[in-house]
Amino acid sequence: MKVYAAVLKLRLLIGMQYRAAALAGVATQFFWGFISIMVFEAFYEHAAVTPPISLKELITYIWLQQAFLAFVMLWFRDNELFDLITSGNFAYELCRPTDLYGFWYAKLLAQRLSSALLRCYPILIIALFLPKPYNMTLPPNGTTFLLFVITLLLGLLLLVAISMFLYISVFVTLSPMGSLLIFGVLGEFFAGLIIPIPLMPLWLQKIAYVLPFRWTADFPFRVYSGHIPQTEALIGVFIQLAYLLGLLWLGKLALNAALKRVIVQGG
Repeated sequence: MKVYAAVLKLRLLIGMQYRAAALAGVATQFFWGFISIMVFEAFYEHAAVTPPISLKELITYIWLQQAFLAFVMLWFRDNELFDLITSGNFAYELCRPTDLYGFWYAKLLAQRLSSALLRCYPILIIALFLPKPYNMTLPPNGTTFLLFVITLLLGLLLLVAISMFLYISVFVTLSPMGSLLIFGVLGEFFAGLIIPIPLMPLWLQKIAYVLPFRWTADFPFRVYSGHIPQTEALIGVFIQLAYLLGLLWLGKLALNAALKRVIVQGG
């Protein structure tokens, strides 16, 4: 564990150096946040029935999405890992006295953490002080906030476990584009990043509730606003843990199976 903690710390320090890129990202995310809010505001004004999630809760949902985008977006990728796999240079990774799955998992986790830490504070602070109705609201109470933090961190660990399958698939396809398209489009749709889960048709909601993606974004964001009650949030924490353990186990099996079939030529 010390090795993986060291990798996490080192990669975190490296990622925290890119402050200019983070500031540019903050400006972009504010732009998309306002655009999304205005679109949904128009939708709510002309809704024939009362939507299952209030506009106030939805606006907070959008700002949390923008603040923690690095925690929830599946198209966030490490091109260095793709290059290692497609070029065959990952063979050098096998010489390390560490488990390859754990090493890559710690690296990907650090990249998302560093990106979010640089961007979330400006977005959250400014969003809280925006004029109504565009401002973000605080959680109902301290217990709800604590549950949000727990579910958000578990969602991050779960998302990294899901994204590991993207890199593992490249051992078979030798091209990341197809995997990025499938994981990025389908995964983010069923995570509620395009349309919040409560606003989906019931038959789509049933699919979203079965898949693990909603537990990475939709679930913690709705816990924050109180749209998901505390008792339901506690049950959801255990579901997140079950998905996480299952995907970590399947991911290690898939990577080991892929490595057994790999033939590195040359050198």
